[in-house]
Amino acid sequence: MKIYVLGSKLVSEYILETIVEGLRNVFPKANFRVEAKTLEIPSQAFNQDRQQFLSTTILAEAHRYAEKYGLTVALGVVDVDLYVPQLNFVFGEAECPGKAAVISTFRLRPEFYNRPPNETVLIERCIKEAVHEIGHALGLRHCDNPFCVMHFSNSIYDTDVKQKFFCTKCYLTIEKILKEKE
Repeated sequence: MKIYVLGSKLVSEYILETIVEGLRNVFPKANFRVEAKTLEIPSQAFNQDRQQFLSTTILAEAHRYAEKYGLTVALGVVDVDLYVPQLNFVFGEAECPGKAAVISTFRLRPEFYNRPPNETVLIERCIKEAVHEIGHALGLRHCDNPFCVMHFSNSIYDTDVKQKFFCTKCYLTIEKILKEKE
């Protein structure tokens, strides 16, 4: 399984590398590669009225990258506020199943919630959302267990409560999916 983590211009290589370290704990058999400053955010993704970026447009860029390099998953990491039409915002989005996923650091940063900057908290949240979106790309749906990484995050509280690992049910499902991909 090949997973590339693609950063946009303003996402530091350190953040990307640290996300990969967290992903290695969840997907130990995967081959990871960081591609900093690789993912372009298309100008047409920006919605002037909402002052947000349509995640689906950015997801399409990650998909093209996955196709071009024969990846299992291309995970884009951006630093802009994302949305999908039916929601106020999203922390990320993925094809389910598919080859592309994207997360944003924008609302994962403590300072967005008027808290002091905290890199440890930011990275923990990024890892959880990265695992969650890769889970979707591999075919997992949302889980009812609030501690499972596949639980839907309606707020930052939900992200903070859930763990960065799959519950037993989701773990068994992902193991079956990964075995089929071998």
